[in-house]
Amino acid sequence: MIEETKKILSDLIAFPTVSADSNLAMIDYLSNRLEDCGASVDVFHDGSGKKANLFATLGPNTDGGIVLSGHSDVVPVTDQDWASDPFEMEEREGKLYGRGTCDMKGFIATTLAMAPDLAKQVRDKPLHFAFTYDEETGCIGAGQLAKELNERAIIPSVAIIGE
Repeated sequence: MIEETKKILSDLIAFPTVSADSNLAMIDYLSNRLEDCGASVDVFHDGSGKKANLFATLGPNTDGGIVLSGHSDVVPVTDQDWASDPFEMEEREGKLYGRGTCDMKGFIATTLAMAPDLAKQVRDKPLHFAFTYDEETGCIGAGQLAKELNERAIIPSVAIIGE
């Protein structure tokens, strides 16, 4: 499981999802991985069409359940002194380096790596995945996603935010 998580993390770091730029390539990647596990996936674009939130569900379409939540954007790397390419994961002395490794692509990679096993275990309550845009600039995507979920009357019991 660790090697799969590291591979996914490497893939995610390679998406340069700096807040000022599009996150659509990463959202597409996440969507495909979750659909492959049997999740129903919704993608909600912002007004510009250049950014999107993803909300996916494994299991029944009922109230309750758990949301695993994270954001896709990272802070800019401009004028920062990196010892390696920030958008290419590098392992040194047992540590993983790359933009977003801890905040928050590491958590997202973990949820994706576990999704196939979790899909086999979900029974009576849903397991949701919520990945938003523009957290680093004011949680803009989270506000949009909250409105969408409210309009659809999706009411999870708890959210785990891997920040």
